[in-house]
Amino acid sequence: MRVALAGGVLRPYGPAVPLTRKLKQMVDDLSVIDDPQERLALLVDRARKLPGLPADARIDAHRVTGCVSLVWLVGEVRDGRCFYRCEAESPIVRGLVAFLCEFYSGFTPAEILAVDPDPLEPLGITRNLSPTRRNGLAAARRTIREFAAKYNSPAPATKEHPV
Repeated sequence: MRVALAGGVLRPYGPAVPLTRKLKQMVDDLSVIDDPQERLALLVDRARKLPGLPADARIDAHRVTGCVSLVWLVGEVRDGRCFYRCEAESPIVRGLVAFLCEFYSGFTPAEILAVDPDPLEPLGITRNLSPTRRNGLAAARRTIREFAAKYNSPAPATKEHPV
């Protein structure tokens, strides 16, 4: 699947393409919105519609260190592919981290580790963020990659793990 603007709502991409191509598709699709602030608003609105993490998943083991806002990331490996879910206290941070989770979900650990694209940078969204928010997003990306590194093995598994 590809993200497409349908009535102002993003539909999720599937993992059928390499991460670098997925990034290009996302940038192409979202570039129809000229204003980076409007792109950010779309991501925040999309995150509001996603299910949040249950309270029992909002624990220190899932907390992203380096974020000023409280952010939790849960990684899961199913059939050898990583899937990520998140929660954050700030709606803006939740929107940004949810986008990162969607971007990296569905890929094998090796695919995630093979490239290090920042899907938010080419969209121009991070330019207007405070340095602390940018650092927090870098911490979230690092946490996603660390999870992938931890489970980078040839044997498929199905387990939920703290990120």
